[in-house]
Order: sequence, then structure tokens, then C-alpha cells
Amino acid sequence: MSDPTAEPTGPDVAPAASAAGVPTPDDPSAEPVDGSELSVEALLDDVERLTAERDGYLDRWQRTQADFENSRRRLQREAADAAANATGRLAEDLLPVLDACDAAIGHGEAGVEPIFAALLQVLEKNGLERIDPVGDVFDPTRHEAVLHEPAGPDDDPALSTVTEVLRIGYAWKGRVVRAAMVKVRG
Repeated sequence: MSDPTAEPTGPDVAPAASAAGVPTPDDPSAEPVDGSELSVEALLDDVERLTAERDGYLDRWQRTQADFENSRRRLQREAADAAANATGRLAEDLLPVLDACDAAIGHGEAGVEPIFAALLQVLEKNGLERIDPVGDVFDPTRHEAVLHEPAGPDDDPALSTVTEVLRIGYAWKGRVVRAAMVKVRG
């Protein structure tokens, strides 16, 4: 049932409205009904504004992505550093044990030697380096001079040479954790 007060709709209404001089939405020459006139310049301004807005959003998104990637890499690096530092601290904590084993071997305790060698091998495989510098030139970054003897007639007075190691030093992955206590000549 159709409502007699309803406006007619359908394909045959548009030609009739156009013939009566009433603008239709399909008519390109039709004036806007609400009285607003959109000029080409206004539309281009809108396009420029929206393009600038889009570019701003894109730039912020790209910066956020870069910040996220930088944070991810930093966290991975910090986690790796924390693990390396933890193993380094463990190695430092084991230095008194190594010293005790070294002293026991020096006093003739032969049973300690295989355990000491195995422990030292594991630690060296993971980054521990012994600093045993007898005969080397004194290096204050790796050696701690606790005794000094004057240079002999055959020694170079400009160079101090390590003549005796009083306590072995250790480095962990290139970083000195304990300098070797040494006696120097020169």
C-alpha cells in the first residue's frame, strides 16, 4: 500500500523534475540547494590541509616506529650486558678460590691441581685471562707495583720490568678485574 502524502520516488521522477526546472543530484549544472558554494580553491585548500595532516601523522608514526626499534635494541643490549656482568661478577667471586688452589699447589698439594686446572679451563673458555707478567714491561693498567728494585747496569732505565709476580692478576673479557701484584726493576 502506498501513502498518498509521500513524495514520489523512482526512475521516472528525475526526468519529470528536470523537465519542471527543479535541480536533481545527477545534474552537473545544479546549484547547491543549501546555499553554500564550494569553490575549487576551497577544495584545494582542504586537500592541502588534509595532505599536511596526513604527512604529520605519517611522520609521527615513523618516529614512533624508530623509537620502538631503538628501545628494543637497547633492551636487548642491556640484557646481554647484564648477563655478561653477572658472569663477570661470578668470576671475580671465584678469584679467592683460584688463589687458594694456587697456594695449595705451591705448598705441594698435588690433589688440588686437577681441580684447579679444570676450573681455570672453564673460566678461561668463558673469558677469564690470567695476568702473569714475569719479564714483561710494567703496565700500570694491568700491574700493581708493590716492590721496587733499582735498575742494573744492563737494564734500560726508561723501562721498568716485572721481575716477580706476588699475586696473579685476572682480566674478564679484556677488562682487568684484579691487577697482578708485582715486583719491578728499573
